[in-house]
Amino acid sequence: MTTLADRLAGFAAATTYESLPADVADSVVSRVLDVLGIQAAAASLDTSRAARSWVAEQGGVEQANAVGVTRPVTASQAAFVGGVLAHSLDYDDTHLPSVLHPSASIVPAVLAAAERRGASGRQAIAAIAVGLEVAVRLGMAGYDRESNNSVFFEHGQHATSICGAMGAAAAVASLEGDADMIRDALGVTASMASGIIEANRTGGTVKRMHCGWAAKSAIDAVDMVRHGFTGPPTVLEGRFGFFEAWLHGVFRAEEITDGLGEVWSIPDIFFKPYPANHFTHTTVDAAANLRRAGIRPDDIASVELGVPAANLRTIGEPIEKKRTPTTGYEAQFSGPYAFAAGLIGGGGLEVGLDDYTDALAADPLRREIMAKVSVVPDDECSAIFPHQFPVTLTATLTDGRVVVEKVHANRGGNQRPLSFDELSRKFSDNARRALDADAVSALADACRRLADLDDVGILTAALTEIDPTSPID
Repeated sequence: MTTLADRLAGFAAATTYESLPADVADSVVSRVLDVLGIQAAAASLDTSRAARSWVAEQGGVEQANAVGVTRPVTASQAAFVGGVLAHSLDYDDTHLPSVLHPSASIVPAVLAAAERRGASGRQAIAAIAVGLEVAVRLGMAGYDRESNNSVFFEHGQHATSICGAMGAAAAVASLEGDADMIRDALGVTASMASGIIEANRTGGTVKRMHCGWAAKSAIDAVDMVRHGFTGPPTVLEGRFGFFEAWLHGVFRAEEITDGLGEVWSIPDIFFKPYPANHFTHTTVDAAANLRRAGIRPDDIASVELGVPAANLRTIGEPIEKKRTPTTGYEAQFSGPYAFAAGLIGGGGLEVGLDDYTDALAADPLRREIMAKVSVVPDDECSAIFPHQFPVTLTATLTDGRVVVEKVHANRGGNQRPLSFDELSRKFSDNARRALDADAVSALADACRRLADLDDVGILTAALTEIDPTSPID
């Protein structure tokens, strides 16, 4: 019997750089650039320091570079640090409608494993492509088309880290061995994949750890297989397998197998142009359209944001709280703040990290604008969700005019893709927070040449001393 793990393992083993469609290979390179910039920007967070400190206590063989750690650590430790930082700013890419953030686990795991193995840039690109595709297909197997929602999410599970660990395992194993090893790696990793999302509701920083643990688990699982552990061939569809454990046995196997190796999901994974909850992005764009039309804050009498009904509880309720965020983090989940940010505009970017600070969350001008914003469900937007996160913005101006802005496709998504130059500007804005201008330029250039690199360690080495005042030795 050919199992689902057999199918995925065969796909992973057969995938090479030369077999990738050009748009898939290009998309992977862009995602590496994106992740490295986000890691640099996240390096100074308390949770990032905690991750680095924890790794520094572990010891072990020096195999790979970790962000902000001045000496090499084990590959799994490097992957852990990288994954923590890649997911900590809510700035990493998103696949819809599964609502997975796949690159934050897969890219750090592959870069660490590739550095340890001495793999080339082309081998790393192929492995990352495998990992992203496997993660997305597993996530889509748990997507309920009737309710338009992830069953993982409804069960309180963080599909990003659960499916990310499995994708990362397939990716890392594809660097190390044949289809049998990849299948066993999936079988072992399934007992290590984890993540619950209660912190989204009641607080705690554990969610920032999830993608790091997924990346670490993938490398650890592959190493265990290399030393003799094996996994069940029916790990996915079996009576006591992955989908039974997580989804009570309800899943869509065709999402895993249909078009595998021929139809790729990767180019359709959305990049985030703004460092905020993805539901708010079209509001930023709609408000920016008003600004470009010459409308200023003093011109606004009231604003109604029409959003998908499913988004309302995240970015519009309770409205009193969403109009008065007290921290930059709370502002990232506020529809009214997204409108204010887009209407005022950012610096080098339309809106960037500098526009989501504790100080600006309490800024009197932004508070004045937010007080005029209501968030309501919109049937047209609800019909489009979750394939996009649309908004219909209706602004009543002080002169009596009513202006309607409909932004029904996300910037950075498959209908409004970001160019490599636009992603480079995002990367530079992020990386400059931890690297000098020459280092930023050199790292961006190395990413562009990823397919020609003999050793991917040049990428991770650039981030080992990103904060000279407080590296963990």
